[in-house]
Amino acid sequence: MQKRRKPINWFRIIALLLLIVAAIYFERTVVPTIPIPGVATPTATRNPESYITEAEQLFAAGKLAQSADAYQSALLALPGDGASYLALARIRVFLGEYADAQISAENALLLNPNNATAHAVRGWALASQGDFLAGEASIARAFELDPNNVLAHSYYAELLADQYVNGSGPLNVVEKMIEESRIAISLGQGVMEAHSARGYVFYVTGDFENAIREYETAISINSNIANLHLNLGQAYRLQGLYDEAFESLNRANALNPSNPLPDLYISRIYFTNGDYEKAAQYAQQAVNDEPQNSSYHGNLGVILYRNFKWPEALIELSYVVNGGILEDDIEVQPLPLAPDIRTAEYYYIYGFTLLRLDRCGEAIPIFRRIITEIPGNDNAVYNATEGINQCAQNIGGTFTPEPDSEPETATPTP
Repeated sequence: MQKRRKPINWFRIIALLLLIVAAIYFERTVVPTIPIPGVATPTATRNPESYITEAEQLFAAGKLAQSADAYQSALLALPGDGASYLALARIRVFLGEYADAQISAENALLLNPNNATAHAVRGWALASQGDFLAGEASIARAFELDPNNVLAHSYYAELLADQYVNGSGPLNVVEKMIEESRIAISLGQGVMEAHSARGYVFYVTGDFENAIREYETAISINSNIANLHLNLGQAYRLQGLYDEAFESLNRANALNPSNPLPDLYISRIYFTNGDYEKAAQYAQQAVNDEPQNSSYHGNLGVILYRNFKWPEALIELSYVVNGGILEDDIEVQPLPLAPDIRTAEYYYIYGFTLLRLDRCGEAIPIFRRIITEIPGNDNAVYNATEGINQCAQNIGGTFTPEPDSEPETATPTP
């Protein structure tokens, strides 16, 4: 007898094969996409070059802070990029972040110690912090590496001009800064920093017409650098071209609203024109931008004094002479009495404010300090002497100001 064979179930075999194929596909295709518990899901990494492109575009648009952020993002992705460190250093100088600019330039030098431009930018940052000796040494190293480096000559001209303003330069500082600015222009026609440095040299020597020309050329190269508009506006102001000054200073304000200097200079224009209300508004904004700066309080105090707001003026001028603590525990350091026009003005106007408020007992010591400590400032000594005489005439009575009893104020020089 033979056992009868069962027929093959092709449906079951095909189904089994399909299950096997599905299992292999699931293991090789689906399982790798399932996140492992406790392990972060990977994200796509942005190309560092895209950060650099974005930073360059932001710089061209005058958005310096955002450009600096973009360069920092690029350096996180590509920490060995010396060019980005160098670009970031230059931007930080424009932003007034001098210590950070120095660090960025030094990071560039760690990657390439023989980068002449990095040495020059480091010197620029150091000089901007008032360290002229170290700044000059760094720029000198740039000259050793590249005698024709246009940025090194530009920054050196500015360093010498700053020394001239501070009275700390060599005997031939004027000739040297003029020559360096000429070299910068000859090497870099069309380089923004070269024209800016040349403009600054003209500015500090009182040649405002040529300073205006050079700053306008620098702005034609890059119209979105706040400091160029600021310096141009100040040159216009000192040239007596107030409409042009307003336009440039407002542009500087728009590009860098946190900088108190445009507001300060605008306040001085309104002060000169006798519009003390508007002058006080801009002076107050400068104080708001940098409340710890005693000089800005002094500027506001002088304006308030001229507008016969003596109690308010006394508060502001007291920060200059005595210092004080503002809200939020912001400390204002007193401004030492010095022979420069502006500081001397703050002191004798403070004395006259006390006089107006019948506080001659406090005013006379201020006037005497002026006569004793800055005898070379004829204008200040004259006003201090007049203040003492007026106090002597009004002791024991209520003081009534006369129109011709106002203190004299000399026209400031840059």
